[in-house]
Amino acid sequence: MKKLIFFFVLISLFSCGDYIDKPKNLVSQDKMAAIMADLAINDQATFMYPNSNLESGTRFVLKTHNVKSEDYIESFKYYVVKEKMNGIVEDAQEILLKKDPKAEKYVKDKKSKTGNTENLPLLSR
Repeated sequence: MKKLIFFFVLISLFSCGDYIDKPKNLVSQDKMAAIMADLAINDQATFMYPNSNLESGTRFVLKTHNVKSEDYIESFKYYVVKEKMNGIVEDAQEILLKKDPKAEKYVKDKKSKTGNTENLPLLSR
């Protein structure tokens, strides 16, 4: 009887391997970083130009990268659960710095003045 209980406990432990299944149309990590960089630029554009539409900008970014919104959301959830999002965000920051090298100076100046990076864009995190 003890062997039977032990067997069922062992089976239940090995059957629960992942919290989330791999999405059918998983967006690659490199593409995800590029999308996040473009979304950060889009976010800042809507901040600079209040009459612009964040939603249409987001749709444009996803369309540019040939990614459906559902695929992006599912991939985002997957990478968060798998704890790979920090690496993707760092890659997105590098992409942003290549597009605008002055941004690094801006972030460093803000950090030195306030010591707080919570209200800074994606580059500061």
